[in-house]
Amino acid sequence: MSEQHRQTVIRWFEEVWNKGRRDAIDEMLPADCVIHDGEAAWRGPEEFKPFFDRMRASFSDIRVTSEHAIAEGDVVCLRWSVSMRHTGDGMGMPATDKEVSITGMSLVRFKDGRFAECWQNWDMYGMMQQINEATKAKAYMTAE
Repeated sequence: MSEQHRQTVIRWFEEVWNKGRRDAIDEMLPADCVIHDGEAAWRGPEEFKPFFDRMRASFSDIRVTSEHAIAEGDVVCLRWSVSMRHTGDGMGMPATDKEVSITGMSLVRFKDGRFAECWQNWDMYGMMQQINEATKAKAYMTAE
């Protein structure tokens, strides 16, 4: 079962993020699953979708790479990296068209073959630094 769980987590990143399939959230995320992301927590698809929408409104060309996955019993830990282009204003800052690369880890607990609870940590600070540097460079280049 561990291998099946490992493949399900990898499929989540492929379907939801790489393919941008919003409907895959409903297909793969049970209503009672809780996703913890730092101090934020979302329960089920309806609470997770606004985060998905903000990310898709802010970034295009999203490409998540599954770097290493470990599965044991009902738990999978996946180390991943992502590259994406900051092309939208969805995070409250002007688009920079900057390609951003960050890393993260996700730990997923399964129950009855489905996601039960997830914890993820990703380099949001590094992402903001890369966007901020692009914003500063853009301001410098356009200053009179």
